[in-house]
Amino acid sequence: MGFILGILFGGVAWFIVRCVLTGFFTVEQNERAVVTTFGRAQRIKGKTTLDTPLADHLSDDHKSRYAYPQLKVIGPGGPYVKMPWQKVHKVSIAIETASIAYDPEDPTVNRNWTVLEAVTKDQLNIGVTGQLRFKVSERNLYAYLFGVKHPVAHIMGYFVSILRERIANFHANHDDGVGLDQIDDAILEGGNPQIEGVSINDLRKNLNELNEQMNRECLSSSARYGIELDASLITGIDPPSDIDSALAAINTAHNEVSADISLAQAEADQKIEQSKRAVEIQTMRVQAEVEPLRRVAGELFALKQNGGSASLQAYLRNVKLQLFRRARRVISDNPSLSS
Repeated sequence: MGFILGILFGGVAWFIVRCVLTGFFTVEQNERAVVTTFGRAQRIKGKTTLDTPLADHLSDDHKSRYAYPQLKVIGPGGPYVKMPWQKVHKVSIAIETASIAYDPEDPTVNRNWTVLEAVTKDQLNIGVTGQLRFKVSERNLYAYLFGVKHPVAHIMGYFVSILRERIANFHANHDDGVGLDQIDDAILEGGNPQIEGVSINDLRKNLNELNEQMNRECLSSSARYGIELDASLITGIDPPSDIDSALAAINTAHNEVSADISLAQAEADQKIEQSKRAVEIQTMRVQAEVEPLRRVAGELFALKQNGGSASLQAYLRNVKLQLFRRARRVISDNPSLSS
């Protein structure tokens, strides 16, 4: 009899502990929760990630691969009730920040999570520093909780692989000529050429463009792994120490050549402007000399129209008399005028 009472008492105690004391849960403001029943998450029937805007960033080949089911997500609040055969999975949706050299599976790699190594298109081994912001995607909790074993490790590997591929194939968009054989053409076209050719220089001068490329390439991370890359900020790109001085000398030479080109172009622009002003002055002088002749022609035309040929002949006679008064000698077929 005592044995049976012990079993009953134990059953009641277990029920109280499992269903009363641990049968309620709450969800914090920066958390979301998913409940599983016998290991199966509560799903929204007929809905997958392909029905959300997350699928817009997936290629057609990847849409069938990353078609995760949509789950019933429990928002902040509570207390909520769960049965003993149910389990609550809580995730934080707060934005987290990590170094781009971060590897959650090995704290010793990438110089203890400080510098990420990459290779440029001219086979230069560089060190990249920066930060990465990410958060759990509330619209794809299935991928984060059940899709992959270590989602943060996956997203860091995904980001690093894309970054290294972009660095290895990075090509800056130069509007003007950049090679020595293009400098003359760029100057004639009115451009301001910059001598380039070292990939690390292009990367340093176009960090914003590289960050924008990374943000665009990582838009599909939410649909893939359930983690949304909020922003990437690459702050430093450094060459190996053994070639740092040589690279500095190359950059100094390039800067000096660029300065000389800019100075020569400024002098050429100044001379061109002076020539334009000289042409304008000569044009105004010619116009000043031509204008009186045009007015005289207009007056003679008006005189002929109003007074006839006789008035015009009288005007010409008076003009000739004025010329004769000024002339010291007159050569004419009329002997009376030649004396």
